Amino acid sequence: MSDSFTLCCSECWHSSENPCPTIIECFTSGPQCHECSDCTDGRILQKKMLVKQDVSVPAIFVGTGTCGLGAGAGKSLAVVKSWLEHQSLEAEVIEVGCVGLCAVEPIIDIQMPGRARISFQTVTEDKVAELLDSFVLNSVIPAELVLAQYRSEHLKSWEDVLFMDEHPFFGAQTRWVLENCGIINPVSIEEYIAGGGYRAFSDAISGNTPEDVCDNIERSGLRGRGGGGFPTGRKWKYALAAPADAKYIICNADEGDPGAFMDRAVIEGDPHKLIEGMAIGAYAIGAGKAYVYIRAEYPLAVERLKIAIRQATRWGLLGCNILDSGFDLEFVIKMGAGAFVCGEETALIHSIEGKRGMPSPKPPYPAISGLFGKPTVINNVETFANVPSIALKGADWFSSLGTEQSKGTKVFALSGKITNTGLIEVAMGTSLGDILFKMGGGVPDGKKFKAVQIGGPSGGCIPAQHVDIKIDYESLKEFGAMMGSGGLVVMDEDTCMVDVAKFFMDFIQRESCGKCIPCREGTRRMLEMLEAVTRGRRGESGRQSLERFRGIVNMEKLGEVIKQTSLCGLGQTAPNPVLSTLRWFRDEYEAHIYDRKCPAGVCTGLLEYTIAADLCKGCTLCVKKCPTEAIMGARKSPHYIIPDKCIGCGTCLEVCPFNAVKVQ
Repeated sequence: MSDSFTLCCSECWHSSENPCPTIIECFTSGPQCHECSDCTDGRILQKKMLVKQDVSVPAIFVGTGTCGLGAGAGKSLAVVKSWLEHQSLEAEVIEVGCVGLCAVEPIIDIQMPGRARISFQTVTEDKVAELLDSFVLNSVIPAELVLAQYRSEHLKSWEDVLFMDEHPFFGAQTRWVLENCGIINPVSIEEYIAGGGYRAFSDAISGNTPEDVCDNIERSGLRGRGGGGFPTGRKWKYALAAPADAKYIICNADEGDPGAFMDRAVIEGDPHKLIEGMAIGAYAIGAGKAYVYIRAEYPLAVERLKIAIRQATRWGLLGCNILDSGFDLEFVIKMGAGAFVCGEETALIHSIEGKRGMPSPKPPYPAISGLFGKPTVINNVETFANVPSIALKGADWFSSLGTEQSKGTKVFALSGKITNTGLIEVAMGTSLGDILFKMGGGVPDGKKFKAVQIGGPSGGCIPAQHVDIKIDYESLKEFGAMMGSGGLVVMDEDTCMVDVAKFFMDFIQRESCGKCIPCREGTRRMLEMLEAVTRGRRGESGRQSLERFRGIVNMEKLGEVIKQTSLCGLGQTAPNPVLSTLRWFRDEYEAHIYDRKCPAGVCTGLLEYTIAADLCKGCTLCVKKCPTEAIMGARKSPHYIIPDKCIGCGTCLEVCPFNAVKVQ
């Protein structure tokens, strides 16, 4: 690339009483080093700002996050390399993380010399050669593949191509945590530093006291992004004030909520931001050891994090006497087995200690007595990823965005019945409607929006009539929901809300550690109640018909008891899916209970199958396939179904060639 700049290594940082001022500027600010003789080490690393500066040869960026690889990005990458070899064309091929718009993966960006970087969507392996032939060789943009271009002050833009900040999905976002994801090479520490990375950390340990750092985080209003939203600065101050010979800092990257993938994407796309945020936090509380507790089901995130830790250690940004500051920090990766309960602080601590992941009563809180009985701070990936920007730009900068009690931005994962599945980052206080319909593109196939589950299994449902709610910690509590880690599962008119509650309750019941009776037995009983109301008469025997009424009457009361008496946050929020759906969709529960009908036609136990005599040709195909011999009728004559024998399997509906089988 033509406009490269030099970057000094860390060994010469503060190496004398009068260190070279341009070295400090170089390390913290980017392209400022003048290669003067004052650099005693003499090693110079050259790196290019791939987005902000020009390139001398084509640069091809392939999104190889987990979502991209799942869509075939690995195969597309192989074709790119093969095509370049066949053309004998010199170009840089860079693997990047997910930019957020998972719905149109695989995504390939191309930056030609002197021109703005441009993104192309759904570039599967069969489209790669066509794209490269057209764009790289002939500068012709395939209209059906183009997504948008990046805005640049120094590079010539492409005519008639939308800019990223004009795209409906990206335009309304405020990307602070996700600013580098899908843009930079995640396994290049040079590129991270070139964009200002580790400047906040170097400033903190060289010019600020731990108290200063904690005060700054507290004044910013940053709250934990993993669940309850506890003020981060206050938690750090508790740990700082706790006397101990050792302290620890832990990143909770377990991310066990169905439909949540924010932490994974950040680690895959920008692992150094997490490391820097944790390093600042460790300095702020006096911790000498940092743990990243991450699910083993995230192999790509684990691998990129390992690479980033090795790079930061090699550069002297981790280890002993970091940047001659006297501060030591060791990083350890601990892989979890995917237990949902280990998202709870004390259960996570027990898992790191080699014990079974089960929660403990609080107090004492981990900030006072945590890992190995020492003061410990636990925050999630998104929380730590906010820290470098706050440390660098100040508390006022961060608190200028958001609502009175909820500052900054929040990353959400859009999944379910939504057009633009993927990751978005918006200012706190953004309306749910803007997220779903402007950025998310609304519900596909012309279906009506019904509800959205927010906060994972422990969260709650927000119905369509309240879609204009402003998203922040306080407003969600009023609707019986919670922010959680930020998963948004969208549901349309074909979704049965009783079935949704049953799904989440089944998940919670299976993931309960079983330590306390309210959670272990209460969630099981609630699941049994939901199974009873979604069961048809043909599945009942004895007194079950009466018992289903008795159980549902006590469901709300049972839910409140579980919330008030469970040991940890999992049990205390376990009834939320049931209580919120009962609150907003009581009519669906009543239809299931009293009428034995599922309005959405989802609960198979309540479906009734009939055969339209005027459409049935008597082919006997349904008779042959019915597993319970519930269909009668002579050949070439209309057939009929015996209700008492029918188990509602739907086989007759699937095999009927004349659409004669009807479902009610």
